[in-house]
Amino acid sequence: MSETGQHRFYRGHRSKSFYPQDVNELVELRARSRTFDGAYGRSAMANLGYALTILRLFDRRFFKIGILYTALAGILFVLAYFRQRHSRHDFADHHRNAGAYEDAIKTVGQTGKRIFGRPFVTAGWIVALLSIVVFAVEICLLVLIFNL
Repeated sequence: MSETGQHRFYRGHRSKSFYPQDVNELVELRARSRTFDGAYGRSAMANLGYALTILRLFDRRFFKIGILYTALAGILFVLAYFRQRHSRHDFADHHRNAGAYEDAIKTVGQTGKRIFGRPFVTAGWIVALLSIVVFAVEICLLVLIFNL
């Protein structure tokens, strides 16, 4: 169930029984997942790998920096979860109102093409929170480096 207590439907089916109509829709679903949702997870994995490298290769003076990157990776994993939840319902029946997107400005690649789900919308609060978190981590990193 969603936060409002109502089920999300996809062409009349619950989300767990939804199947793409054709290969093009499946490709679109995979592309959105890979591009918009996967970026947060890949960034978290990269930060975790960097943290492990710092913790294993450098001496104890760099321990706090490794812990800082580990914390950043954890926060990125949490944000990746919320970002995935944000775009999970792009193909829901609730967003199938084509009239709502008639006034949208189409780019050159979108003219005359089939519309898959709702248009991409940036997850504004997630992006703002991510910017604040990364800024805070960078400030902490500078402080830790100058204190070495």
